[in-house]
Amino acid sequence: MDHQDDLSQFLISRRAKLNLQQVGLPDYGGRRRVPGLRREEVALLAGMSAEYYKRLERGNAKGVSESVINGISRALQLNSAEHSHLLDLVRAVNVGASSQRRAAPRKTQLSADVLQTISAMSTVPVFVQNGRLDAIATNDLGRALFSPMFQDQSQPVNAARFIFLDPKAQEFYRDWEANAHQIVALLRAEAGRSPYDRQLSDLVGELSTRSNFFGKLWGAHDVREHRTGTKSVHHPLVGDLDLTYVGVDLSVDRGNQMLIFSAEPGSASHDGLQILAQWTRTAPAQSPVDKLAHHSETRRDS
Repeated sequence: MDHQDDLSQFLISRRAKLNLQQVGLPDYGGRRRVPGLRREEVALLAGMSAEYYKRLERGNAKGVSESVINGISRALQLNSAEHSHLLDLVRAVNVGASSQRRAAPRKTQLSADVLQTISAMSTVPVFVQNGRLDAIATNDLGRALFSPMFQDQSQPVNAARFIFLDPKAQEFYRDWEANAHQIVALLRAEAGRSPYDRQLSDLVGELSTRSNFFGKLWGAHDVREHRTGTKSVHHPLVGDLDLTYVGVDLSVDRGNQMLIFSAEPGSASHDGLQILAQWTRTAPAQSPVDKLAHHSETRRDS
């Protein structure tokens, strides 16, 4: 990845999202050749010279202080995820490619204590993923919920690969396009945190080559954090489910995040999860993927 170009394009993309009215600057009319704010206007809002900001937007972040980054964040009205991403991009540019050889491999297995905890959470679906969105672990109900994803035989199972390359994803996610935007924004944020992750670079390259829509979203440079939200899915066994989730970073297994899903008590989605949980418990010797395949075959035969 070209870290200077990533920094440059991120700043340009954030500047393009703002207008004079949003930042409280007067509009004297006249034609503007580019969307959003001009570099000079960002510099004014950030309290620095136009030449200094231009140098930074060209990807030259040498010696940039945290106070300068904070000023730019305020000027561009960055949210917390975008501010963290800007810090990561500046750090990547300053550290340089020489650190690539020192980059530690990311953990792909969880500690026994975490696995035990996940297994004990039997009433809610649990899905653990790393920053690349590889599926690291699930409990039985989590695997049953995301059975369509686990039908992919390629390893590791990956949420981004599923949503952009597997036709079943558009049937599974009722708001597929919103999920696609979210997935790319999560990968963008991870690319800033882990600039020398070769597997992440390979994944981005594969998705960019095989999905034009992914390439378009990747070029938007949007980032986000995975903390809480909703998922609306159509499960092939229990139908439509409207779920909320909470993302918990695992301090004992850094770089991995546990997503815990639930449904409003008394709702049809809650009933659907209960049915799925009961169905999962009745045949523990058979994996949810095998059950789903068997169920699909039975439906076709009937």
